[in-house]
Amino acid sequence: MPTTRTRELRELAQKIADALPPIVEEVVLTGSVSRGVADEVSDIEMLVVTSEPLELEECFDHAREIGLKHLDTWGPQGTDTKRVFGYLEGIPIELVWWSRDFAEKSVAGILAGEPSGSGDALANGVALRSSGLLEGWQERLRDYPEEIAAERIEDAALTWGGYAPEGWLTVLRPGDRLALVELLYDDAVRVLKIVYALNRVWPPTTKRLAERLDELRVKPDQLADRIEQALTEPSPAQAALTMKELQLEAAELAPSGPNIDRARAWLPKVIEILREARAA
Repeated sequence: MPTTRTRELRELAQKIADALPPIVEEVVLTGSVSRGVADEVSDIEMLVVTSEPLELEECFDHAREIGLKHLDTWGPQGTDTKRVFGYLEGIPIELVWWSRDFAEKSVAGILAGEPSGSGDALANGVALRSSGLLEGWQERLRDYPEEIAAERIEDAALTWGGYAPEGWLTVLRPGDRLALVELLYDDAVRVLKIVYALNRVWPPTTKRLAERLDELRVKPDQLADRIEQALTEPSPAQAALTMKELQLEAAELAPSGPNIDRARAWLPKVIEILREARAA
C-alpha cells in the first residue's frame, strides 16, 4: 500500500502533468513516488516526453509557466536529455525532458544492452498523462534478453582475478582506506550487477537497496546487510573478507563463463589470505 507521503506527492505530480502544454505527449512518474515508498525527504521525479526536441530554455519556460520556482539544471549539458530542477509548493521537483524520437531510441538502446539507469525507471514508472507510449515501452522491457544477462554477468566478473591474490594485502595497510573503499564499492556494484542480471531486472539505483533486493529470488543471503557491513566495518581485513565472500557466492550463482570460472578459482585464494590477515 502506498505511503501517505506517496499519495500527497502523487497529487502534486498529477497537478504538474495536467498543467504541461500540448507539446507534451507522455508524463511518467518515476522514483520512490512511482513505487509507493516516498517519505518526508523524497522529491518528485518525472520524465516528460515531447513530440519534438526542445532546447533547455524552452523547458525552463514551461516549468516557470506551471509555477516551479528557483529553477536550475544538472548533469551533462548540450545532450538530447534536458534536465530542469525547481520547487513547487516547497517540494523539490526534477523534470527530465526527452523528445519522442529520443525516448524510442533510448528504449531500443536499453534492450540492446547499452548502459542505462532508465530501464528500471520506465519499467516501474506510472503514466500521469499518456498517449500510450509508456505502456508500449513497459511491454517491450518485460522481455529481458538472455544474451544481455550473460554479457552483464561476464562483464561484472571481469576484475575478479588475473592478478596475485596477495595484492589485496596492499590495501589493508594503515593510510590506504580510500583505496580499499574504492575497491569495496566497485565490487559491491559488480555483485549487484550479477544479481540483477540473474533475476532479469533492469538495474535500479542503489537507494533503498534492501527493499529492492527483498523482491529478488536469486541472490546471496542477507545481501544488503552484508554490503552495508563491508562498507562500514572498521577492520580492513574483515571488510575485504566480507565483500570477497559475497563475490564468491554471487559467482557460484551465475552460469559458467570465462570470467565467472576464473573468479570461482581466484576468489577462494583471496579469501584464504584475508582470513589469515584478519587472524594476525
